[in-house]
Amino acid sequence: MSLTFHWFLPTNGDSRHVVGGGHGTPATASGLDRPPTVACLSQIARAAEQLGFAAALTPTGAWCEDAWLTTAMVSQNSERLKFLVAFRPGSVSPTLAAQMASTFQRQSGGRLLLNVVTGGETREQRAYGDFLDKDARYRRTGEFLHIVRQLWDGKSVDLHGEHLQVEDARLSRVPDPVPEVYFGGSSPAAGEVAAKYADVYLTWGEPPAQVAEKIAWIRELAAAHGRTLRFGIRLHVITRDTSEQAWAEADRLLDGFDPATVEAVQAGLARSESEGQQRMLALHGGSRESLEIHPNLWAGIGLVRGGAGTALVGSHDEVVERIKEYHALGIDEFVLSGYPHLEEAYWFGEGVLPRLAAQGLWTHPYAEPATPSPQVPFAS
Repeated sequence: MSLTFHWFLPTNGDSRHVVGGGHGTPATASGLDRPPTVACLSQIARAAEQLGFAAALTPTGAWCEDAWLTTAMVSQNSERLKFLVAFRPGSVSPTLAAQMASTFQRQSGGRLLLNVVTGGETREQRAYGDFLDKDARYRRTGEFLHIVRQLWDGKSVDLHGEHLQVEDARLSRVPDPVPEVYFGGSSPAAGEVAAKYADVYLTWGEPPAQVAEKIAWIRELAAAHGRTLRFGIRLHVITRDTSEQAWAEADRLLDGFDPATVEAVQAGLARSESEGQQRMLALHGGSRESLEIHPNLWAGIGLVRGGAGTALVGSHDEVVERIKEYHALGIDEFVLSGYPHLEEAYWFGEGVLPRLAAQGLWTHPYAEPATPSPQVPFAS
């Protein structure tokens, strides 16, 4: 099976330094270095498409631009790149979300994937008018996906659930193809929703042993529902021609972390209700020391950024080996990013992907088969 690689659209701004934010913390000032304009994001999207990334993830939350609107605009400046749109079920009705996805598929040529984010921070959820607690939010997400999936199947839906109610809900036009659902979460409530409704379970970039435990957990839950899922991992990446060059870049990023910013971000993230976020924090403990937590796996990003906080750092060959290590556990999809996103896309796309292709592990998703040239006979 060919591995699949996705890139990231930095709708919170981009920079040659790490742009922090997420999980209740605002984007850092470095996000203003390259504001998330449609022109800038389209440049990244076109580069990702040309290099062979299958899709681009866009985040959700108060710290970034709206994912639906941004990707709808950027999609008009690309041709085949898909968009892994993150959205929160509590902010829109399931029928409207199903309709939006259906419209997106038709207008983009079937280039929508959905990253369902339940929302781990009660304070931020309340800013959007959502006052459910965390476990209740996951139960609502289950009801939401139950409705959406039936609507996408062309069914008429009546549901009087704990949190959601619809009567005679239906779509006049179903999406073709049906968008795949990506879903992550480390709590028991998250695992149950993923097992029942997700196509791809996403985990943040923890060390391989912890990732293996998560995969086994979700596989067992999914099997109980008669389902099988694919697995993906969310990581940053710093890959260079040599290991020394890559780690020098990681050190440069680390040197740019203002101690006061690190302290403020860590204090904010410590209040997070997200079990996944707490697992990220435990990898570095807020310290700048011993950040290589597994060969070529660096936890420095998490000092100033919520959510995904680890990066693959090393030579192109070393990064290939780490990818193969995760793949051996069952990871088939890699959602990657790097600062700045345009340049790092090229480092990975030109340094790592050809090496994986040479080993038969990756095929360019947009490669057109060669067309034989017409044979013109020589004149006698």
